[in-house]
Amino acid sequence: MIRKLMHKKEIHQGNSAKRNYEVQRIETFSDGVFAFAVTLLIVSLEVPKNFEELMVNIRGFFAFGISFLLLVVIWMEQHNFFRKYGLEDGQTIALNVALLFLVLFYVYPLKFLFTLVFSSQIYAGHEMPLHITDAQMPVLMEIYAVGFIAIYSLFTLMYRHALARSSFLELTEAERFDCRTIMYKQVIMVSVGVSALFSAMIISAQYSGITGFIYVLIGPALTPFFFRRKKIRDRLFPEEKEVNA
Repeated sequence: MIRKLMHKKEIHQGNSAKRNYEVQRIETFSDGVFAFAVTLLIVSLEVPKNFEELMVNIRGFFAFGISFLLLVVIWMEQHNFFRKYGLEDGQTIALNVALLFLVLFYVYPLKFLFTLVFSSQIYAGHEMPLHITDAQMPVLMEIYAVGFIAIYSLFTLMYRHALARSSFLELTEAERFDCRTIMYKQVIMVSVGVSALFSAMIISAQYSGITGFIYVLIGPALTPFFFRRKKIRDRLFPEEKEVNA
C-alpha cells in the first residue's frame, strides 16, 4: 500500500517503457518480509502482566525506535532501486531474496544490541535479563558489522547489475551517472562496515563498544561525496534535473 501511494506521487521523465514501474510481486513479497521483521522487533508479543512489565516496554521505546529506523532505511534503499529500474530478472530476484534473508536473520542481533545499549534505562532498578561478558562484546560488534557489510554489498551488486543492464533499460547518460553515484554510496557504506569490523577485531574487549561510533562516520563521508558528485553532474548535464536518490 505504501509503495503504491509513493508510486502515484512519482514522475518519471524520459524513462524507458522497458522499465516496469508498477509495484511488482517481488516488492509485495518484500513488504511482507519487512513487516514481519518489524513484528519481531516488538518488545513483547504478550500483554504485560503487571505495571512493571509495562514500564519496561515503554522504556524500551527508544531502542525499538532506532532498530525500526534502521529497517526503514534499508526498506527505502530497496524501494528506490525498484522504483528507478523495475528489474525483475533472475539475478535481481536472487539478490533481493538474499537481502530479505539477511534482514530477517539480523533482526534479533539488532534488537539485542540496542536493547543492551539502553539497558540501564530500560531495566532501571530491575535485574537485566540480557547477559553478555566483556569477552563476548567484540563478537557482538563483529556480528553486527558483518551483517551491515553484507546488506550494503548486496545493494552494491544490485546497482552494479542495473548499470550492466543500462542498454536494455535505455538509461540516459545522466541516469547512468546517478546509478554509479548510488553504487559508490553503497561502497562507502561497506567501507565503513569493514572499518568497524576490523576495529572490533583489534580493539581490546573492554573498549569494543567504542567501535559502534565508527558508524557515525557515515554522515561526514557521504556529505562531501554527494556534494562533489552533484557538482560534477551539474557540469556534465546542466539540462537534466537530478533524480533524488
